[in-house]
Amino acid sequence: MSTENQGSVGIVSAQTAHFSEPLPLRAGGSLPAYDLVYETYGTLNADRSNAVLVCHALSGSHHVAGLYEGKPKSAGWWDNLVGPGKPLDTDKFFVIGVNNLGGCFGSTGPMSLNPATGKPWGAAFPFVTVEDWVDSHARLMDRLGIQQLAAVLGGSLGGMQALAWTLRYPERVRHGMVIAAAPKLSTENIAFNEVARQAILTDPEFHGGNFYERGVVPVRGLRLARMIGHITYLSDDAMNDKFGRKLRHDTPQYHFDVEFEIESYLRYQGDKFAGFFDANTYLLTTKALDYFDPAWEYGGDLEAALARASADFFVASFSTDWRFSPKRSQELVFALLHNGRRVSYAEIDSEAGHDSFLLDNPQYHAAMRAYFKNIEV
Repeated sequence: MSTENQGSVGIVSAQTAHFSEPLPLRAGGSLPAYDLVYETYGTLNADRSNAVLVCHALSGSHHVAGLYEGKPKSAGWWDNLVGPGKPLDTDKFFVIGVNNLGGCFGSTGPMSLNPATGKPWGAAFPFVTVEDWVDSHARLMDRLGIQQLAAVLGGSLGGMQALAWTLRYPERVRHGMVIAAAPKLSTENIAFNEVARQAILTDPEFHGGNFYERGVVPVRGLRLARMIGHITYLSDDAMNDKFGRKLRHDTPQYHFDVEFEIESYLRYQGDKFAGFFDANTYLLTTKALDYFDPAWEYGGDLEAALARASADFFVASFSTDWRFSPKRSQELVFALLHNGRRVSYAEIDSEAGHDSFLLDNPQYHAAMRAYFKNIEV
């Protein structure tokens, strides 16, 4: 059995922190009183120096590790990485996972009641950005009495949040860990996000984002959005190895229903996603991805933008990740090195594409384990 599966954090439960002070937003205005849902694993040490914040990706949540009572199939989305004896060892670190504002897993978002109307926020929920999420996380750290984090860690969109932490609160982060991410989205990535959003926005059941009051869900739009996204998370080799051109039947049926196994898989993923995720959250989160660009205010000069950072960095990419390719991680690494930062970089050989950062890859986990072992607490 691999060392990554040695232990689990066991049964966990979510907690809620309420904030009554409005949160100023990058897009203008502010969000009034709001809640953040979070989970913690491990024990905070006496001098509060062993805290690690884990930031989630697009469809992730605060439930990073462990199981919920009575739900044996409820393992956290990064359960293979976080726990006693695992690369992010909860015998050493106090780990925190937070559901971002605008989310649909308990933190204040479009599904929450707008105090001004007594109805769900829906389309009236304000735009939130990566920087806004980081600011709200910082308030939660204040609430928990954590002035400096040993590390901020995230993959994909979570990696962008980790990078933003090192820029907005450089004195509060000792290590920034950016996995399968980029300093900004490519044009192609923005294009994929727009097609996915249009699938939702043009669904007749979307009703301008106020579908809650009508008791409906824009299922068709969510299904298509997830199918589009899922294609980009996998590599060509991964899809070919898993599905190839396998037919559902022995011979072609010549119809427009499911014919190939890959079609069945994508429809299954789309249906599953539409059953638990919120359409407005999807729109908000993909737009936050699109807008993130620390170099924007520096005329596109990434090196100048990263000059504020004082943390050490761990950056990892995956060979077949074409959505956030190794070239994008190297762009970040070079800009950090030009600023005199200490950077560890790992390019992991994997056939799984962008989803590699979620999987139990021995080379990847060994690199993570080694880095965490060298973090002093």
